[in-house]
Amino acid sequence: MILITLIFLVLLLIGMPLGFAIGIAGFTFFVTDPNFPASISAQRIISSTQSFPLLAVPLFVLAGHLMNATGITRRLLVFASALTGWMAGGLAHTSIVLSALMGGISGSSVADASMEARILGPTMRRHGYAGGFTAAVIALSSLITSTIPPSIGLILYGFIGQVSVGRLFVAGVVPGILMTAILMGPTYLISRRRGYRGELDAPPGWREVLRAMNDAKYALVFPVWLIVGIRFGLFTPSEAGAFAVVYALLVGFFAHRELEVSELPGLLGRAVTDIGMIMLILMLSAMLGFAIIVEQVPQNMAAFIAGLSENPVMVLFLLLGFLVIAGMFVESTVMVLLLTPILVPIVRQLGIDDVHFGILMVILVGLGSMTPPVGVIMYTVCGLLNVKTDQYVRESLPFILSILVLLTILALFPDLVLFLPRLVYGS
Repeated sequence: MILITLIFLVLLLIGMPLGFAIGIAGFTFFVTDPNFPASISAQRIISSTQSFPLLAVPLFVLAGHLMNATGITRRLLVFASALTGWMAGGLAHTSIVLSALMGGISGSSVADASMEARILGPTMRRHGYAGGFTAAVIALSSLITSTIPPSIGLILYGFIGQVSVGRLFVAGVVPGILMTAILMGPTYLISRRRGYRGELDAPPGWREVLRAMNDAKYALVFPVWLIVGIRFGLFTPSEAGAFAVVYALLVGFFAHRELEVSELPGLLGRAVTDIGMIMLILMLSAMLGFAIIVEQVPQNMAAFIAGLSENPVMVLFLLLGFLVIAGMFVESTVMVLLLTPILVPIVRQLGIDDVHFGILMVILVGLGSMTPPVGVIMYTVCGLLNVKTDQYVRESLPFILSILVLLTILALFPDLVLFLPRLVYGS
């Protein structure tokens, strides 16, 4: 296992694409272990795709692309502006609230951050917001998107760890709302100190807010339909992805009437590119996952951690600290795929709820995408806004600290995460 780890790290350092670095490292196990012929590696790759629950990933990715083309994003932006545009730092608050609203239709932090960097980023710069502050707000607020259902990270965690995706979806609602609120705190304080004014002179009347909410109603009710449908057995999480695609098409063609048939080939092409990237990483990581199980890494790691402490709370914080560090160096999707089969048996053995841990894990590995040295979202947003990384890092510290405080609270008080799933699904 040490050889595999070294090969993986060396390939990453020399700039090898992530999926191929995982694949080559995983294939090394079959080349060096005489007990397993190389043909098993191909079997593991193929078998990793033969899963009905996994259909949810490409379907939700496609649904996200379709919904972005239906005018939903523009309507949500108007609604978010009506809610917060009058506050100090109104555009920054709009970005945070928009991420929360987009979480109900996108499920991808990268997609949300890229969209907001293109739409809101230039406007914030023109209104005098510092480049580093603009990039930090947009990047860190996109973490809300990967917490609120339908989160791609939660789907992968549930699929790999055999955890109820429905419970994970419901469990992500309260942490997503709390994260929205806690990120608005430093945003307001910094904006007041720097004189970032709201884009609206005064709070809009309730009629304006209701009008904006009515315009965005199809996006706002979608996550509700999603959770209700899964809870009452109208569809499985995988079938919910198909429902999302059909819903997006109906909204685009008949409700908003902004989606044209001529746009579909381009939308499908972009969706296929994203799906191909995710599936390639997932398939090649199956070889590495097989090696992890054969080498009994979960059992050995569980024994090591048990030797450090038998207190479940202490062990939970040790695991979260490990995820903070590991998330800085490995892409979030890969972290979920590789570490879920290792960590879920450990937390179950210690009596920690796997839904509770899943929410904390997905948030932490997502946070790694927004921090150096391998922060995909950090580099994406800074590149689109032409902002230097050191400026981004300096401005992001108050937001990162706020998220870590929230994670500490969620870890110490699991009922904040679990009371809603228990209410919906029972104990």
